[in-house]
Amino acid sequence: MKKQIMGKGLEGWSLRHLLIVSVALNVCLVLKLGYYERESNLTTEQIFHGFCTEEKLHKQLSQTSSSSSSMAAVVAEKAFNFFNPSTSSSSAIANDVVNDDGRVINLDHGDPTMYEKYWQQAGDKTTVMISGWQSMSYFSDVKNLCWFLEPEFAKEVIRLHNIVGNAVTENRHMVVGTGSTQLFQAALYALSSPGGTEPISVVSSTPYYSFYRQVVEYMKSGLYKWVGDVSNFDKDEPYIELITSPNNPDGVMRQSVVNRSGGIWALVKDEEVAKRMTKFIELSSIGVSKDSQIRAAKILQAVSDSCEHAGDSSNFFEISYHQIEHRWKQLRKAVKESGIFTFAWLKCEEDIEDCENFLRSHKILTRSGKHFGMSLKYVRISMLDRDSNYDLFIKRLSEMSSSRSEE
Repeated sequence: MKKQIMGKGLEGWSLRHLLIVSVALNVCLVLKLGYYERESNLTTEQIFHGFCTEEKLHKQLSQTSSSSSSMAAVVAEKAFNFFNPSTSSSSAIANDVVNDDGRVINLDHGDPTMYEKYWQQAGDKTTVMISGWQSMSYFSDVKNLCWFLEPEFAKEVIRLHNIVGNAVTENRHMVVGTGSTQLFQAALYALSSPGGTEPISVVSSTPYYSFYRQVVEYMKSGLYKWVGDVSNFDKDEPYIELITSPNNPDGVMRQSVVNRSGGIWALVKDEEVAKRMTKFIELSSIGVSKDSQIRAAKILQAVSDSCEHAGDSSNFFEISYHQIEHRWKQLRKAVKESGIFTFAWLKCEEDIEDCENFLRSHKILTRSGKHFGMSLKYVRISMLDRDSNYDLFIKRLSEMSSSRSEE
């Protein structure tokens, strides 16, 4: 019997409807610091400087000359202003210069600090007060299959899916975990056969999410084993195919390669699979933090509220869409000017064989293609850092062509 974990092709898909909600504890950050210090000839102090320094220069959107601007243009301008507050001079955008202070720019991780300004301007809409006596019990809802799922969080997840229209929520079991990595492990556990004579094969198309292989191999489980690129898998035996759609790192919409039927989400259709996923999380962490779920429910409520008011200038998806669109335009322009990168996720051209090391020499930390099953010429970059760091990254990228020609 063949089993799969796969993302669904979303009907009516729009980038503006993309929401990535991740409640995860980045305990690997400390380990990464040691790695970067060893591999990049940079001190821990320099790396922390790259993590934490906030550039104080801002860009300003030039005033629109046409009085007949469309609603889309108005929303785009408001979105830009959300993330790039105006300076006192209307000509600042023409004269603004990003000063390179030599900091390390860490674009290896997907730390969503780009959204800080949005939530700062949202004020108290997402403020949560939790009294000491609240949430004492291990149990959130004893009648629910996932007994540690907070009812308010479940309600807001379903509400958001219904607004966006990107998932079926009826007749589904919701399983909550501490981030996607724990849910991924829970799904592997649930889909494996405890009584099997051999570990079930785990495969995925390249480039696959970098943590897939790392997590499977790190666990050293007797239930499943990492086999690798699905294009090389032709065995007539049970398997789990991992599919991310849109894909991380290249953003491509994916479907199953080995078999194009079936699928499973964190919204789980099969009750037995949901039970086993819940059991895994119970065994590994005795549930999920209630405080985290309460805070996440409040944030999701604010996101849904911003979407339900038509034409609201604070619509989370509209603002995020236009901010990301602006960043992609910056990146495309910088890649074109440099002449040493091919655009998709970044690929180094010319004689550069190790793109991660090349960018590290410019104090830009990325994630190598080797972690995604690809060659060293590829790297993944995060698009979600603060404006100051992202603008500095674009500046360095644009200047790389001229600096190499002078060497």
